[in-house]
Amino acid sequence: MMQKYQDSSLSPEERASDLLARMNLDEKFGQIQCYNAIDSFLGKSVEKQNPYGVGQVCVLIATMLDDVGSAAGLITRLQKQIMESGKHHIPAIFHIETLTGVMVTAATSFPCGLGQASTWDPEQQQKMAACIARQGRAMGISHALAPVFDICRDPRFGRMGETYGEDPTLAAAMGTAYVKGLQDKHRMSACSKHFLGFMAGQGGIHTAQAVVSPRELREVYAKPFQAAITEGKLDSVMNSYAAIDGQAPAGSKAILRDLLRREMGFNGVTVSDYSAVEQLESIYHLAESPADAGRLALEAGMDQELPTLAAYNDELKENIRSGVVQESLLDEAVLRILTMKFRLGLFETPFPAENVQAEITPADTALNRKIAQESMILLKNDGVLPLAKSAKKVAVIGWHADSVRALFGGYSALAMKENTLGVKMSMAGIQADTDSPAAENAVQKTYPGSEVVMENPGVEPLARRCYPDAYSMLGALRLAAPHTEFLYAQGYPYAGNEESGHDAALQIAKDADLVICTLGGHYGWNASCTTGEGIDAMHIGLPVCQERFLEKLESLHKPVVGVHFDGHPISSDTADRVCNAILEAWAPGAQGGEAIAALLTGTANPCGKLPCTVARHEGQIPVYYNHPTNTCYSMTGGTPKNAYIDGAHTPRYCFGHGLSYTKYEYDTLRLEKDAVQADGVLKGRLHVRNAGNKAGTEIVQFYVHDVAASMVRPVKELVGFAKVDLQPGEEKTVCLSLPMSQLAFLDTDMRWKVEHGKVELMVGASSEDIRGKAEFMIVGDAYPDGKNRSFVADTKIM
Repeated sequence: MMQKYQDSSLSPEERASDLLARMNLDEKFGQIQCYNAIDSFLGKSVEKQNPYGVGQVCVLIATMLDDVGSAAGLITRLQKQIMESGKHHIPAIFHIETLTGVMVTAATSFPCGLGQASTWDPEQQQKMAACIARQGRAMGISHALAPVFDICRDPRFGRMGETYGEDPTLAAAMGTAYVKGLQDKHRMSACSKHFLGFMAGQGGIHTAQAVVSPRELREVYAKPFQAAITEGKLDSVMNSYAAIDGQAPAGSKAILRDLLRREMGFNGVTVSDYSAVEQLESIYHLAESPADAGRLALEAGMDQELPTLAAYNDELKENIRSGVVQESLLDEAVLRILTMKFRLGLFETPFPAENVQAEITPADTALNRKIAQESMILLKNDGVLPLAKSAKKVAVIGWHADSVRALFGGYSALAMKENTLGVKMSMAGIQADTDSPAAENAVQKTYPGSEVVMENPGVEPLARRCYPDAYSMLGALRLAAPHTEFLYAQGYPYAGNEESGHDAALQIAKDADLVICTLGGHYGWNASCTTGEGIDAMHIGLPVCQERFLEKLESLHKPVVGVHFDGHPISSDTADRVCNAILEAWAPGAQGGEAIAALLTGTANPCGKLPCTVARHEGQIPVYYNHPTNTCYSMTGGTPKNAYIDGAHTPRYCFGHGLSYTKYEYDTLRLEKDAVQADGVLKGRLHVRNAGNKAGTEIVQFYVHDVAASMVRPVKELVGFAKVDLQPGEEKTVCLSLPMSQLAFLDTDMRWKVEHGKVELMVGASSEDIRGKAEFMIVGDAYPDGKNRSFVADTKIM
């Protein structure tokens, strides 16, 4: 006889309630645990570790396998063992990182988070996420540990490259699109992270305490999460490592129950960042034992502990059995987990597809190349780009130029796979096996003048073996411009002060019509990297070896193009002075080499815009565009020079900045009405024209400024944007619909309030390049439900 939970015609909630009622304590407890698939290679079988079933399986080990078929085979084997271990045959959720694609070799590898944000294209982001979900579900992976909703204002923080940048509206738009792409069609659960305020850590240090006020925490840091919960029906949330207001989020009722669930209305599954629950005892000293840490987390509302059994252990289970810990806490967690499993369709389709490789298509590669192209930002150009046909001989210099590895950043399959070559890994919550052959043969020599371990000589062959169709920048240039002679010298590495290669590089530069210098660091997950998870820096500039080379190159008086690769933006007085053009390439992924070549040669037109403000010097940090009035670089009192004694308050490059090979003209910004009710919608429009002779794409940005408010408000805030494709001479109309609830802020009583008064609407090509303004009045006050306020204004192109 079919049980209710086996009836797919019933709702996930009904099925989950029925199944929960049939489970004993041991079976229920297994659902809040996670099995790490690497243990299956170490003689620790899932049947022995989790004899009553398990809620999740971590399959990061799949990154180390040769292809997607091998990953699918591993998942099939483990899923069968798990389902056979219990009388209800409950399938496990398999999770993996998906920030830049399913983190398995041969799956599509997209640009890093900052690169994705630089496209300012939510529609394309949704397509990318749908591609990831299709590939992931074909492999049997149903839980994606992305998107990253952290707001980052500090380029010293090694994980900045994972984020959508500094702005909560842009992050809300891009991240919600990602969530929808994962969850809408192919049903892969999104896990947004890290809740909350993670990258506000003091000193730009990974996992350091975050000092953020309750108001800013909600208005800024929580906004992307709220948008995804409300508009994307977000399935799961992962905690932050960083303590905030004296509490570690993994064990905080105030953060997980009061804020996330009660205030923000989240009803999905909460999962711990790796080892975060056991760290309540081992690092934060909030618990007396691992089981006590498990109790704190369960009471706080943490549904599952990842990535392995530690604090949700047998002692905690027996404390529940004896009544020391309430079984109702376990029941509510398991109910949410089972609901998610039914929603994913795992009981009907628990295994990978028969032909996984067929789900990775040429269309995926084309989408990846388009995203890579549009992720890059032309920061500076005096006309030297695109490369002129008269440049018959071009010198290409730098480690990145002929490296396929340089195209990939952290949270990519390649960044994980290179850890097998023996350099200490930096991923949080993962303990390296110090007895492994890789550790014994680890490369320890560092780049002169740095603490960075020299890259293992096996990394580049590994990269080319894993991605045989990927071109380095140099290889792609030679393919794109076969009639140009490209001379190459490495010249300098990506870290330290080594100058021994300078002379050879200067020699080829002397003979060239133009010089392309690749600049930046090495973005990844180990001690040979200069940025990434657990790899923070005091300085935000280029390494000394690159700065000194540029200074020497300057004396040759050659046209110079700088191409920057990294997980944070370029910041260099020398590069600004020496380079005639600078292209910010970030970590562009497998199609990055070809994308760069297309932009440099002019077969593609740059359209990326900065998702972050670029500081001149680390002494300015934090510097961000939407700072409060009379703060940062908008000081109006208290400092007579409006500058430091040794430098400007203003940033090097502003939020939203990005150049093109064509020119765009904006006409007058017109409003439908100059007064709007507090619960109404403002409508406006303007025309944008391509006044150049090359097709291009302009990102039209809308900002607001509250002229007089009851609380200190930002000098300007992004409210919406439109990506407009224009042929030469073509004009289009951009229409804006801005609900007044989007302008709500927390008043003195911490209520969301839309306040009467004058507001300035601005439109521009960046946060500083404002092309038009119009004022309107908000009539009356309104107190919207914070959960259901507007997050991103609607724009239409006509």
